[in-house]
Amino acid sequence: MGSSLSFMHGFSLASPDVLFIVFAVSAYAFWRVYTRWHFVYRSPLRVVPGPPASSFIYGNLKDITAEDNFVVLDRWFTQYGRNFKDHEFLMTPRLWTMDPRAINHVFMHSVDYQRPEENRRFLADIFGKGLLFVQGEQHRQQRRIMNPAFGPAQVRELTEVFLEKAAQLRNIWSIAAKKDGGVTRVNANRDLSRLTLDIIGLAGFNYDFRALDPEGKPSELNMAFRQLLSSFRPFSLKAYLAAWIPLLKLIPDENNKKVTEASGVIRRIGAKLVMDKKAATIQAAKEKHIDGPERKDLVGRDLLTLLIKANMATDIPEDQKLSDQDVLGQIPTFLLAGHETTSTATTWALYALTKKPSIQQKLREELLAVETDTPTMEQLSALPFLDAVVRETLRLHAPLTQLVREAKKDDVIPLSEPYIDRYGREHNEIRIGKGNKVVIPILAMQRSKTIWGEDALEFKPERWEHPPEAIAAMPGVWGHLLTFIGGPRACIGYRFSLIEVKAILFTLLRAFEFEFAVPIEDIAIKTLPLQRPSLRSAPQDGFQLPLIVKPYKAA
Repeated sequence: MGSSLSFMHGFSLASPDVLFIVFAVSAYAFWRVYTRWHFVYRSPLRVVPGPPASSFIYGNLKDITAEDNFVVLDRWFTQYGRNFKDHEFLMTPRLWTMDPRAINHVFMHSVDYQRPEENRRFLADIFGKGLLFVQGEQHRQQRRIMNPAFGPAQVRELTEVFLEKAAQLRNIWSIAAKKDGGVTRVNANRDLSRLTLDIIGLAGFNYDFRALDPEGKPSELNMAFRQLLSSFRPFSLKAYLAAWIPLLKLIPDENNKKVTEASGVIRRIGAKLVMDKKAATIQAAKEKHIDGPERKDLVGRDLLTLLIKANMATDIPEDQKLSDQDVLGQIPTFLLAGHETTSTATTWALYALTKKPSIQQKLREELLAVETDTPTMEQLSALPFLDAVVRETLRLHAPLTQLVREAKKDDVIPLSEPYIDRYGREHNEIRIGKGNKVVIPILAMQRSKTIWGEDALEFKPERWEHPPEAIAAMPGVWGHLLTFIGGPRACIGYRFSLIEVKAILFTLLRAFEFEFAVPIEDIAIKTLPLQRPSLRSAPQDGFQLPLIVKPYKAA
């Protein structure tokens, strides 16, 4: 007590030290307010036309999410043209563009256009330094090392896993239909999500999630990953403000607590998987009386084993290897990138085929003509109508509806066509400031009538027999679509995903006929962050697609 009084002796509110602290804090606060005002109201985007903000706090964010299926964006692009500006939190302007040259510029300059700061740091803290979240040279190194793991040879080996797990779901639905008198009702969205989780577990790192096991208890990793997914928010004001005021991250939050617990479980189990696979690789080398694997030994049924063998290979240079931490970071990356997106795409394929029974039957006939239940990757790829159905699904029902990138420096974005600004002036480029965001509207672009014709909103696989010439300018990595984006950060696992979807559809369409279990008008399309189905009559039950499944019997 005495020391405390001694410390306070001579200390007054009028002392120079206190006045200096007050002045410094006030100056910092004024500077932050001024820079914020300048960023928002003096942005180069202020001349770009766009809708007025309906809220100072939320800008246009709630306008976009107020209607199903992003239809408000279609109206805005019709009204304002290929480029417009809206506002996010606290009136912050951001650019939306459907100009293919502008999109290609953003894709190809991936160092200058990165994930938004509020998302990148949050996701990196949770998932580690996997391929999705690292930048610059670290990203180039990881991608160069991991490319062989996602090449055709590896996907060819994994096709068997896709078919085995798809057959397990087929058998579960067959048993349920038999018990229910010949037909059964399923939630296709839930069951396909469980299926693809099992697939990425086995194909990614030889881990059995037991998600499809109706009797068994879900694995610890399964429950942790589900908890992590349920904790994500489409947009968060707190996360946005924390990017500007880092001290806000210290405020306790129940959701963050759940995220921390779940990510801790994922890291712990991931570390054990890496350790076990390294031990197995060392043991195999000892049995062969060699120091370690070589490049010719880089085979394995799962991607993680392939990476670890490459890391331990004696004839591969050190700069072509990942650190143990980098390898560990790929486990949640595989889960996040290879699970929900694929299940969502397959869900929408069944939705579209159920909506169009004639297309469903045409596809089934093509699949039944294959004389095996376990086709190879080449056999699946050689089925033209299956390929067209998958392409059309990924066009009209792209799982990822938009891509947001933040400019890391002032830049000038080139355009393929000029735009007219708010003052009637014509521009061949768009100036953008450091910190401004660019939104690439994947879904809106892939159903644009300007690009795809008047039937753009219709599910028509046959359009791929003679696709429109306008799509040649689309800068995507596959199929003249933006579904797997493009540039240096294009989806590395797109071949994996395509064959997985085809294997699942091949197995299920040969075995069943599908009908809607509810009126089609009851099915709503929710679009943040992924495009998923829900019921208007039961929104509290989450995402679902109720279907009637009936074993197929040839006439």
